[in-house]
Amino acid sequence: MTEAPIWQPSQERIQNARITHYHNWLQTQGHQPGNSWQSLHQWSIDNPAAFWETIWQYFDVRGQYQARRIFENGDQMPGATWFGGARLNFAENLLRGEPDRVALIEQREDGRGRQMTYGELREHSARLAGTLQEHGVSKGDRVAAFITNGIEAIIGMLATARLGAVWSSCSPDFGFQGVLERFGQIEPRALIAVNGYQYNGKAIDTRERVEQLAGALPSLSVQIRIDNQPDCPWDEAANTVGWKDALMAEPAAGFTPMAFDDPLYILYSSGTTGAPKCIVHGIGGTLLQHLKELGLHTDVGPDDVVFYYTTTGWMMWNWLASTLALGATAVLYDGSPMAPTPEVLWNLAEEHGITVFGASAKYYAACGKQGLKPAETHGLDPLKAILSTGSPLAHESFDYIYRDVKPDVCLSSISGGTDIVSCFALGNPTLPVYRGELQCLGLGMDVAIYNDEGQPVAGQKGELVCRAPFPCMPVGFWNDPEGERFHSAYFNRFPNTWAHGDFGEIREHPATEDTPAQRGMIIHGRADAVLNPGGVRIGTAEIYRQVEKLDDVLESIAVGQQWGDDQRVVLFVRLREDVALNDELCERLRHVIRENTTPRHVPAKIIQVPDIPRTLSGKIVELAVRNVIHGESVKNREALANPNALDHFRNLAQLRD
Repeated sequence: MTEAPIWQPSQERIQNARITHYHNWLQTQGHQPGNSWQSLHQWSIDNPAAFWETIWQYFDVRGQYQARRIFENGDQMPGATWFGGARLNFAENLLRGEPDRVALIEQREDGRGRQMTYGELREHSARLAGTLQEHGVSKGDRVAAFITNGIEAIIGMLATARLGAVWSSCSPDFGFQGVLERFGQIEPRALIAVNGYQYNGKAIDTRERVEQLAGALPSLSVQIRIDNQPDCPWDEAANTVGWKDALMAEPAAGFTPMAFDDPLYILYSSGTTGAPKCIVHGIGGTLLQHLKELGLHTDVGPDDVVFYYTTTGWMMWNWLASTLALGATAVLYDGSPMAPTPEVLWNLAEEHGITVFGASAKYYAACGKQGLKPAETHGLDPLKAILSTGSPLAHESFDYIYRDVKPDVCLSSISGGTDIVSCFALGNPTLPVYRGELQCLGLGMDVAIYNDEGQPVAGQKGELVCRAPFPCMPVGFWNDPEGERFHSAYFNRFPNTWAHGDFGEIREHPATEDTPAQRGMIIHGRADAVLNPGGVRIGTAEIYRQVEKLDDVLESIAVGQQWGDDQRVVLFVRLREDVALNDELCERLRHVIRENTTPRHVPAKIIQVPDIPRTLSGKIVELAVRNVIHGESVKNREALANPNALDHFRNLAQLRD
C-alpha cells in the first residue's frame, strides 16, 4: 500500500495550471500525449524532436529554427545536436516583459533595496553592452563578474548575452586563489567587480582581491567597477570604468543572432578534488530547459514574484534569472539568510508578495531548529510554491513546511545541478506531494536509476542516469578540444548514457480513486560519497535525516573509514553551543538510526566537531573529510567556504581504535 500524500492540489489549481494548459494545447496541435501526467511524460521522451519543438512554439521563443534539423544524431551521447541552423539571442528572450512591469526587486542585508522595470532593464543592459563593445568585447569573448546577487549582476549578464559574449560569475566570498582558478582558465576580456559586500552584519572589503585578480588576468581590456559598499572607495587605475559611467554609453544596437549551441554561460564544478571544471552551457538548451522547468513544472507566469536564496556563484542564480523570460518579477537578496534576524527571508516574502519561494534544504532545517513559524507570524497568502535544493530535503522538513509555513502550497524538492544548469527531477503543481520525495521526472528527460550492472530498477537504490540526449547537456568543458575530460566526467560509467553522480531511487505510486499514477524520486546523496560497510551501499542522506531529527544536532557529516579489510561508518556532528557529546547522546543517536534504518547504518564512531566544511554554495564535502581522516591531501581548499574546518578532522585519536 502506497503512502498517503502530504498535500494534493485542488481541482481548481490543476485546471488553472500552465502545464494543464500546455497538455490541452498539444492536442489542438495534432499531438497525442494521452490524458495523464504519466502519458505526457512518456510522450515527451518518446518524441524528443516534437516535444522540444513544442516548447519553442508554446513559449513563443524569439528566433528562427529549421524544422527538419531539430534533432540529429540522436543515437549518440554525447554527439546529438539540437536545432541545427537556428538563430536566437538569449537576452532578447529575457527582455520581452511589459516595459512598466517590475522585472527586478533587490534587497540587501543592510536594508537597502531597489526595483527596476523591464523598460529600465532593457535600457541599462543596452548601454552597458555599448560600453563593453567600446572596449572590444564581441561575440564569443568572456565577461567575468566578481559580483553580489543584485541588479548589476542581471544587467551585466544581459549586456553580455546581447553581444553574443559569454558570462561567468563568482560571488565575492570566493578567495583570490579560488576566483583565479576559475577565471584564469577562461581568459576574460572584461571584469565586472564590486568593492565589497555585507554578510551577517559584517562589511567585507574586496578591493584588494579585485586588484590582485585584475593583475593576474592579462587578457583583460577593461574593468567595470561597482560601488557596492560606500565606505570602500576605489583607487584610480588604468583601464577601469565606474558603473555609472558604463551606463552612459551609446546603447548597443539590436541583439546579436547566435546559434543554438553557441556558449552562453561558463559555470564551475566545486573544485574540491582538483582544479574546477569549466562547464560551458549553450544558449538554446539553457533557454528551452528553463522555460520548461519554470513555466510548466513551477507554474511561473507574468503575474508571479519569484525568489531563490542564492549567490552568483551557484547555478540557481542562472535559473532565477530565467524567470524574466516568462515576464515574472525576480527577487534578488544579498546577505545572510539569518541576518539581521532569522525571519529576514520570510519578511521578504510577505513584503513583496512572493509567489514562488526557494532556498536550500539546510535553510528549511535551520528554520525548524530555530522554531520559526511563518504561518503564524507572516502573511503568505500569495505563496503557491516552495522549492528546495542543494541537498535532499528531509522528511521532517516536509512536515515543518506544511505545519509551520503554509499548509496549502506545492512543496517541490528539485535536483539536478551545475552540470546541466537545471534539473532531472523536480516539481509539478498538478501532482500530490509525498514526504521525502521529488514529485516527478522532468519532461523530455529519460531519467532512470541503474544498478551496478547498468540495468534500470525501480524501488531500489542506484545511480541516477539519463538514457537519451537532452538540449541542456553542456556544450562541453572549456579548453577540452577533444572532449576527453567531458566524456570521462559523465559517460565512462555506462556507455552512451549520462551518469550524473547521484545515488537515488524511483518510487512508483499507482493510481487510486483520489490520486493519479506518479513516479517520484528520492535522492540519497552523492554516489561518490556512498558508504559501503560490509559491501552494503548506503546513501549519506539516509543517516543525516535520522540524526538531524534530534534538536541537539545542528548538522552532521558521515564518511567511510577504511578499517581492516572493510569500511566502517564514522559520523561527525555539530551540536548546539550548550551541548557536549556524551555517552547518553551517542546512544540516542545510534538508537534513532538503528530504529529507522538498518544496523548497517549505525556509525562505529560518533565524534563532535565545531564546524563542518562546505562549498561556497553550501554543500557539505564528504570526500574532503574522507581524504583528511585517511591522511590524504585535499587538493583545493580554496573551493571551500570554511577551509579551516578541515583541521578539526585531522589526526583524531578517536579514529585510531
